[in-house]
Amino acid sequence: MEILKQLGIIPNQITLYETAFTHTSYAYENETESYERLEYLGDAVLELIISEYLYQNTTYEEGMMTKLRAHYVCETALYEYSMRLHLNEYLKLGRGEEQTGGKYRKAIVADIFESFIGALFLDQGIECAKKFIYDTVIPCIQNNEFDFFSDYKSKLQELVQTDQRSVNYHIIKEEGPAHNKTFTAVVEIDDIVYGTGVAHSKKEAEQEAAKNALEKSVNPK
Repeated sequence: MEILKQLGIIPNQITLYETAFTHTSYAYENETESYERLEYLGDAVLELIISEYLYQNTTYEEGMMTKLRAHYVCETALYEYSMRLHLNEYLKLGRGEEQTGGKYRKAIVADIFESFIGALFLDQGIECAKKFIYDTVIPCIQNNEFDFFSDYKSKLQELVQTDQRSVNYHIIKEEGPAHNKTFTAVVEIDDIVYGTGVAHSKKEAEQEAAKNALEKSVNPK
């Protein structure tokens, strides 16, 4: 498995990693175990490591630590970590899920980040799982990437609403096979295009378009 080579991991139980990428649809069709139990375990390991990091490296009160932890383990964050590592490429999906773009479905891609951590923990131990989390998640906290997983559409709306300007999104291009489509979206403010975004779902493409507009420092005046 290429991802293990990239991470320098020699597996003791390769079946754990195979299970970590097995969606329930595939498990049902092939009478095998899905990643759900590993996801449950990985979720607990991830929260523990991040909780320890925040406790040891910040002076925040409990409420702030809880808020930060929740932010960096939310579905959007897990999806981003997973996509950065291309974990979705290892997914085993049932025929229907494969044909409807399951490899890019946010909830599924987020789940396998946690199930992979669960497999790492069982196969290599807590220190290996901790190193993986420190390499993938902790840098986002250290670099204060608090806005990285934000709702860019809401931010853009807030920016322009004081002048009562209209914000509209349009899908201008749709490419690829049904199970792996790519959408291109634009965001218009008062009929002027301010940003463009490309993603594997219409919602994500619109978010990318809003992000692009914000990066250009859209001025509502």
